Amino acid sequence: MNSWILFVTVLLACAVEAVEALTIVLAAGTGRHWGSAVQGTLAALAALAATVAALGPAIGLIPLGALRLVVGTLLLVFGLQWLRKAVLRASGHKALHDEAGAYAKELAAARGAAAGGRGMVQDWYAFTLSFKGVFLEGLEVAFIVVTFGTNQHNLPVAVLGAVAAVAIITAVGFAVRAPLARMPENTMKFVVGTMLTAFGLFWSVEGAGAHWPGSDTALLALVPAVAALALGYVALLRRVPAPAPATPVAAASVEGRVA
Repeated sequence: MNSWILFVTVLLACAVEAVEALTIVLAAGTGRHWGSAVQGTLAALAALAATVAALGPAIGLIPLGALRLVVGTLLLVFGLQWLRKAVLRASGHKALHDEAGAYAKELAAARGAAAGGRGMVQDWYAFTLSFKGVFLEGLEVAFIVVTFGTNQHNLPVAVLGAVAAVAIITAVGFAVRAPLARMPENTMKFVVGTMLTAFGLFWSVEGAGAHWPGSDTALLALVPAVAALALGYVALLRRVPAPAPATPVAAASVEGRVA
């Protein structure tokens, strides 16, 4: 795989995760206490570094064929999940992800939680909220970096893509002190879902012992094919009326019949 393709793929995938983590940290800092939110973020990064350091070397002990089969299958699952949501949102069958709404929800929850600190942490809620958000999203970033970097034998480029994504999103987010609501997140998820699905299909087939015509150059046909198929589903679903949301009365009626 070309190093630039690897870099851009990892950057886009990690940028989506970084936006979600940033939303949580901004809510914790704005609604509660910035010092505790930063402490939680740093603690999560330290925990992530320890986790990757402990588990990372074990990946090198797995045979390449088995590694590609397992990783390819996982990427295929993740990619199809992202692509499914992006197709449903693009076709109007699922509401677009509202980063501003998610931020407002997290902010309201943070402001309504009980106050209190522990030890050097002044606000335990802000600390734990930031820690959980950064750690969980960071695990996904680490998975993307390790899988792409290991499979392509180019871990430095994958790490560089992740670092660039996190640095850009963090700098912009903290500069405006607001969620990146104008960021075309669904478009990014569509692109990333397409890439993950294509790479997952490619690596799982390779790991199973089969070989693609032209080796890595097959991705040049596989990625557009997955994108074209997804866009075809978007066009098809746009012709089908989206189901109306269930009203509370209708939901209660259904529950009564089930009971």
